Amino acid sequence: MSSSDIFIGETIGTAVLILLGGGVVAAVTLKNSKARGAGWVAITFGWGFAVMTAVYMTGFLSGAHLNPAVTLGITITNGGWGDVPFYLAGQMLGAMIGATLVWITYYGQFQAHLTDRAIVGDPADKPLEGPHSGQAAGPVLGIFSTGPEIRVVWQNLATEIIGTAVLVLAVLTQGLNADGNGLGTLGALITAFVVVAIGLSLGGPTGYAINPARDLGPRIVHALLPLPNKGGSDWGYAWIPVVGPLTGSALAAGIYQLAFA
Repeated sequence: MSSSDIFIGETIGTAVLILLGGGVVAAVTLKNSKARGAGWVAITFGWGFAVMTAVYMTGFLSGAHLNPAVTLGITITNGGWGDVPFYLAGQMLGAMIGATLVWITYYGQFQAHLTDRAIVGDPADKPLEGPHSGQAAGPVLGIFSTGPEIRVVWQNLATEIIGTAVLVLAVLTQGLNADGNGLGTLGALITAFVVVAIGLSLGGPTGYAINPARDLGPRIVHALLPLPNKGGSDWGYAWIPVVGPLTGSALAAGIYQLAFA
């Protein structure tokens, strides 16, 4: 597996993951979307199918990690640290591309949603552009990245650690291909359903990032896109969906080596 294969596979796979995953959140959230109000179950299954589609599409190229936490867990267990920069670069680029494609797909819905005074208030009374963009979460940030329902730092961090530990341990015990460097055919299906299970069972408190690139890349896109009245990107919270999943991944790798290896 060459470095170019890894980079291309992770870029395409993560872009598809975020396009379909972020797309289902946009479909459920935005004004004038036919799926508006479909609810949490639709979101969790949408993300699960997004994982499955992206993994089957690019697994032969890069092993379809699509997640720095998965890359870390596999690398701690099986080695290959020299490939990590190519995985991370592809994952971040792909996440940003995928988030941009969501915006393009739902452009009209974003405009309608963010210019509706019933949703964002009167922009003349409460401007949301400029300096506000670095403050708390805006009304469509949840389409791009995650945020807590109750802001308790230790709980939010623990939730991301626990959810990611479940994901990575499932990948390590059931999902790796014969080379141990990515998801196998059956592992892709198993992992997709694990993601659904995590979303249904553990996703309520924080929106279950369980993937630093999935959260950070689209959050950057949210900050950069010319969305009207978009509000802030909640950078004060942004470290939790990065540190939590990486910590959970290392924990899962340690458990795997102690109990299963």
